[in-house]
Amino acid sequence: MAPAQSNPYYADSCNNHVQHDPEIRAIRKTTALKTVTSFPHATRHLEHVWIPMSDGTRLAARIWMPEDAETSPVPAILEYIPYRKRDNTRSRDALNHPYFAGHGYASIRVDIRGSGDSEGVLQDEYLQRELDDGVEIIRWIAQQDWCSGSVGMIGISWGGFNGLQIAALRPPELKAVISVCSTDDRYADDVHYMGGCMLTDNLSWASTMFAYTSLPPDPELVGEKWRDMWRDRLEHSGLWLENWLEHQRRDDFWRHGSICEDFPAVQCPVMAVSGWADGYSNSVFRLLSNLDVPTKGLIGPWSHMYPHMGKPGPAIGFLQESVRWWDHWLKGKDTGIMDEPDFRVWMQDSVPPATEYTRRPGRWIAEPGWPSSNVHETVYGLSEGHLVDPETPVSDTPLWIQSPLSLGLFAGKWCSYSATPDLPHDQREEDGGALVFDTEPLSEPLEIMGAPVIELELEANKPQAMICVRLSDLAPDNKATRSTYGMLNLSHRHSHGEPSPLVPGERYRVAVQLNGIAQRFPAGHRLRISVSTSYWPLAWPAPEVACLTVHPRGSRLRLPVRPPRESDEQLPAFGEPESAPAIATPAIEAPEQNWRVIRDLSRDESTLEVIKNDGTFRIEEIDLTLWSDTREWYSHVGEDFESMRGETYCVSGMARGDWSVEVTTRTVLTASRTHFHVYAEMDAYEGDERVVAKNWNSYVPRDHN
Repeated sequence: MAPAQSNPYYADSCNNHVQHDPEIRAIRKTTALKTVTSFPHATRHLEHVWIPMSDGTRLAARIWMPEDAETSPVPAILEYIPYRKRDNTRSRDALNHPYFAGHGYASIRVDIRGSGDSEGVLQDEYLQRELDDGVEIIRWIAQQDWCSGSVGMIGISWGGFNGLQIAALRPPELKAVISVCSTDDRYADDVHYMGGCMLTDNLSWASTMFAYTSLPPDPELVGEKWRDMWRDRLEHSGLWLENWLEHQRRDDFWRHGSICEDFPAVQCPVMAVSGWADGYSNSVFRLLSNLDVPTKGLIGPWSHMYPHMGKPGPAIGFLQESVRWWDHWLKGKDTGIMDEPDFRVWMQDSVPPATEYTRRPGRWIAEPGWPSSNVHETVYGLSEGHLVDPETPVSDTPLWIQSPLSLGLFAGKWCSYSATPDLPHDQREEDGGALVFDTEPLSEPLEIMGAPVIELELEANKPQAMICVRLSDLAPDNKATRSTYGMLNLSHRHSHGEPSPLVPGERYRVAVQLNGIAQRFPAGHRLRISVSTSYWPLAWPAPEVACLTVHPRGSRLRLPVRPPRESDEQLPAFGEPESAPAIATPAIEAPEQNWRVIRDLSRDESTLEVIKNDGTFRIEEIDLTLWSDTREWYSHVGEDFESMRGETYCVSGMARGDWSVEVTTRTVLTASRTHFHVYAEMDAYEGDERVVAKNWNSYVPRDHN
């Protein structure tokens, strides 16, 4: 039975929250995409093209290109992802790919094997088969009459990952990559683990893909075999969460597809892009530091979105920047892009705490590369309740912390998708259960850029524990806005590959690196460091309650300080965001997005409910109606570490005329001190008939997690 019917919290529906703070409302300014209708090249569109693989499997593509490409061949741009080119990404594709085609490129959008309209079965992320297919696709593209032989790759998230991964395989036709919201290290910075702590995005993302991989191809494109293709997917795609739980440390499973294992393997130029509200900004710093090829880095205020659609704003003319990049590397034109600084970053101004922003105030700054000699380290010592000059004598009176499990209910999402309200709430809601250390009010503004690090001398009373550290901007009215944070599974203090338990009562020195950030703290504000032993439900807690003792004299905060530079004022401005015309997708039922924190005091139960209902809408140009609704619940009772529970429920469907299909999936994750328990179910319907019903029920041993 769907949680919408059985979960008692679903009935406690309330209106989406409204922020009444006038300062927040003033921040919320929108930037609309400018629609471009006239391009240098007239274009044509191929709705469905089969690309043959060497094993006989065919992958499905949509292609946009200049009308005269077959007589005047052009370079090609590939986006290669599993998110259903025919329907799910159709609206986004309409904005991007015709734009590239109109500027003289063949722009190709391919469904990964086993997804969308492509043949085969998709069984996990970034498998070698996927990457080898990518190399074959690039070779096929380069051999077409309409292609000049030069290919670039662009993608966000999955497509950003495999762009880097395929570049590391060195197909000779691949000349440049734009990788947006991606990572070079699948264990350090992805939805699965952070600092060795398991993220609940591991469950959320697994549930999303559980639903995606369970949908069929479009019968209008693949014909009568659509049922056989669908059954193959339903029977063999599997429950990916099981696999991810079996790899709780950084082993070969995560090393595969992590280009940080061999940076020199990438030999084509890379533009790496992310946003401060995204979960993948750290990789931009590492790519700039480690790639030995021409590399550009760009980090704005955005969440997990392309920057021309970026929220929080300001959005930028990212498609224009992309064309400048492609023109330089695929056409050999001097666009001036390589004469500009390698690293452009949005220095965020202070804002009051809110769970959503349309716009983050700030300014663009730039560095010639990374690391930068313009950034220096400032060190603070820790004293009881204070961040102090490191030369200030401090007491070594031990400070202990055992945070309530409810600390983290206002943390927001590990990776914001602008599925508001998914940003962190006022941190005063969390700081009552943490050790806090504040500076004195700043006498002048302070600007940081990079990754703060806190070094702690501590001991634990249990062999397994975690720590979360938050850096907040504390305004004169005491409102606390989280600037950045980091976590560490303390059994991973020396290595994510070879964890080892703590010895209770033994002192350790550990370093917790917080996510990189560019942030301006105004005069009169204070910096706050908050240290806690839990951050649920952003991360799964340790197996049992643990108390940490912090020794202040052996602890310190290292801040990467970047003073303002006059050269930033001369930076060329980005263009206004623009795109090709949007397609018509009239809404039939309105979407709803919300986060609700529910406290049942009679049961001492706390629940975070996440609602991501995309509503029902129709894609007019293919006469297809789509609907999707996802609900998530994360709960616990009191201080019972075995009461932690994550549950997701997804329903997705599509219809055309008398034909309709729908898939419902439900996943429940719980844990004892020794094992994770996964229960999942999937039901697939054609019309009113249930054609497949499957259940999973498995236990996975906890491995220092």
